[in-house]
Amino acid sequence: MNAFTAQAVQPRPHDAGTDAAHVDPPDTAHPPRDMLAAAREVVPPATAQADRVDREAAFPEAAFAALRERGLLGAMVPVELGGGGASLETIAAICRVLGGACAATGMIYAMHQIQVACLVAHARGSIWHERLLARIAGEQLLLASATSEQSIGGALRTSGCAVATDGGRFHLVKMAPTISYGAQADVILATARRHAEAPQSDQVLVCVLDGDCTLQCTSGWDTLGMRGTCSNGFRLEARGACEQIVPVPFGEIADATMTPVSHMLWSALWTGIAADAVQRAKAFFQGQARSRPGTLPPSATRLAEAAAMIDTMEARVQMALAHYRQHTPGRSVSADFAFAAEMNGLKTSVSALALEAVQIALLICGMAGYKQGTPFSVGRHLRDLWSAPLMISNDRILTNTASLLLAERSH
Repeated sequence: MNAFTAQAVQPRPHDAGTDAAHVDPPDTAHPPRDMLAAAREVVPPATAQADRVDREAAFPEAAFAALRERGLLGAMVPVELGGGGASLETIAAICRVLGGACAATGMIYAMHQIQVACLVAHARGSIWHERLLARIAGEQLLLASATSEQSIGGALRTSGCAVATDGGRFHLVKMAPTISYGAQADVILATARRHAEAPQSDQVLVCVLDGDCTLQCTSGWDTLGMRGTCSNGFRLEARGACEQIVPVPFGEIADATMTPVSHMLWSALWTGIAADAVQRAKAFFQGQARSRPGTLPPSATRLAEAAAMIDTMEARVQMALAHYRQHTPGRSVSADFAFAAEMNGLKTSVSALALEAVQIALLICGMAGYKQGTPFSVGRHLRDLWSAPLMISNDRILTNTASLLLAERSH
């Protein structure tokens, strides 16, 4: 994937003529009784394809077919809309499980559920969006996000493009440097200015169905890690009904849900990736010990250190989930400086610890971990986790956290 020719991704036939405002919720749905157990059933196909997904920068088709078969794309959709009604704790646990099998599968699943969480928290009461949630559960639709923008970069709370409206219809053109799995998504949630005269910070979130838009690929995704997320650049052009615009300002959505949920689910995923690498190191260590009975291998203290790091990451994730649960649903956390700083600290600390734990695992396994294709290989884990401190730069987050702590202190 060194070069891409610009090409349009055309609407899928089954959605091309569909107006979701007139699609009734499904009569029946079959969410799994134990969603975490169902997610564990996805581990074998996800693991089997992980190296190929990484090598070829390919979307993890087999894993997502298995997730869809088990109704797991609709896991967080409320039960009354046909979904599983899963808690954020359950979704985080699923992300951890999937991350240990295939990082790209886990990351795509996490990003999908972040978008679902935004709709559940902020679009209930909107007939169009509740019908969309029902379709996510009934049809196992995959949601993606388009928040970055050329000339703006990854500044979540800033948009250059604007929604143009006319007679109850909207038109949107967005130049996005990355839309993860954009070509595979059924729905893309895109940020834009409310109208052409709105300031860059006055944003809305638009639900774009694949039948509403064309995507023109503008750049490829030949990266160090997370290659299977297929995060190409696109020119997105969409038309649809104005009711597809989420009625709540995007700033509120970002503060109350998108940012904290992203940090929690990403951290759970990173913990899963690191835990799998440390488990491989543990197996290597145990093999060494069996070959020399009565002698503790020299890597013993390294393994103990790495295992403690995994415990620390898991504890941080669980603490953040518990604190998030205590907040009133839909309430902005901007005014709660301590909580916002905690969410930021979760992301920066877990992303750093995960990398460190895998580096220790590599030292334990030595050449067996350095080589590809061995039971102890951790190169893919290491490369995938180098994305962690870059997905919203840790430097930027730490600067923001310092400002929050200063404001909290003087408040």
